[in-house]
Amino acid sequence: MEIISKVSKGSKMDQVYIPKNRFGLDIGSYVVVKQLEEEKTEEKLYFYDVEHIEPIKLDIIKKIIKIIDKQYTYENAIFTGSFLEDGFNFNDIDIVLIGKNKPTIKEEIENRIGIKAHIIFIDNKSLMKGLSTDPIYQMMLSKCIAKKRFIYNVKNEINYKILDLHLLKSKTLIDNFDILDGNEKYYLTRNLISIFIYVKGKKIGKEAVDNEIKKTFDVDIKTIKQNSLDKNKFIKRYKEVYKKTFDKLMRLIKDGAEQK
Repeated sequence: MEIISKVSKGSKMDQVYIPKNRFGLDIGSYVVVKQLEEEKTEEKLYFYDVEHIEPIKLDIIKKIIKIIDKQYTYENAIFTGSFLEDGFNFNDIDIVLIGKNKPTIKEEIENRIGIKAHIIFIDNKSLMKGLSTDPIYQMMLSKCIAKKRFIYNVKNEINYKILDLHLLKSKTLIDNFDILDGNEKYYLTRNLISIFIYVKGKKIGKEAVDNEIKKTFDVDIKTIKQNSLDKNKFIKRYKEVYKKTFDKLMRLIKDGAEQK
């Protein structure tokens, strides 16, 4: 028999009161008094532009956080990427760990969870710098689930080298259209449109980028991912957007140099 009761303060000895009307625990019985271990209240997660997520994915995120908590002192853990999309069409889970150290937890997460983990270790200062200069950082954190609440108010800062590297990456689609699968084409198209929006001074976000893709290429996102594009029509438009983005970037660099 188990009876749960509080320890009360007495004049000479503290005591535990139990009800007289009970089954078992007769007067004279020897009992063990021990502290009741209360279950730790589950931490609240913070959702950013995530309207729905499957319960099993949420459970995976909570398990990963427990693994990280045991080995790492950090400021925040942010989950992002295709893992947060509806369904189970993802290859890995993207995690941004904000802190000063780089613990070796990738292998343990993969062994215990059974999913490949892509972990970005970054300190808060570097993250703020990335958000102000790199549209991909803004895209990454526009839709995410975080262990702790975060608010980042940053102004776009044109960094030619970073944007030029991203543009070169996007050019891969033009040269390798036939050998890329649908997800790769979507990723490179999203990369290009993110820069296109960024150099126009607009806010980056997954929904905004996807809407711009639909508007610019007159095609549904599903059509790109299913690799069902009209090659000639899509490549022609893609080259036009690429040139516009590059020209806009060059003008911004020139204007910046003249102002200095």
